[in-house]
Amino acid sequence: MVSAATGALLVPELPAGQLRTTLFTLCWSMFGLSLLAAFAVTTLIWGRLARHGIGPAAAVPTLWIVLGPLGQAVTAANNLGAQADLALPEPYATAFRAAGLVLGLPLWGFALLWVGVAATVTVRTARAHLPFSLGWWSFTFPVGTLVTGTSGLAAHTGETFLQVAAVLFFVGLLVAWATVAVRTGRGIASGVLLRP
Repeated sequence: MVSAATGALLVPELPAGQLRTTLFTLCWSMFGLSLLAAFAVTTLIWGRLARHGIGPAAAVPTLWIVLGPLGQAVTAANNLGAQADLALPEPYATAFRAAGLVLGLPLWGFALLWVGVAATVTVRTARAHLPFSLGWWSFTFPVGTLVTGTSGLAAHTGETFLQVAAVLFFVGLLVAWATVAVRTGRGIASGVLLRP
């Protein structure tokens, strides 16, 4: 999904013609491949949560990883939709431009559902005891993809609600990143994180 999202940014850099269209096509193909794989893995995670509970407290931050492919899918759909005019003739360019929103908005909704699940489990576990580990870095990249996906939707729709959501997610990302960076630095300095 990262390749699909970043590959879309390379589309305008290629000369018009077959090479540009091929990259565009491959990026959409990578989007589909990784989206199906993400849904399969998310279904397995959801089933495991339902059957076996949340597991050890130290593993709770990894629930946020599911946001990675969801947020990146929204980002990729918007990035690819924005490049459709450069790679395809009409009416396909319009269709793929629309696909960025048609796919991005429902995926964003599912990402919000997962934010609710992950946040609820994280807060509940933190009240009991959420030990620090390097797994806490799971709070950063996935939330970052949600920021880029929400920002893409906001740019393409002009929705104030999405602009506000993008800023709030970005603030949450900054807080998470700073918290984890400081805790990692302390853990390395004290040697706790370096023990086998």
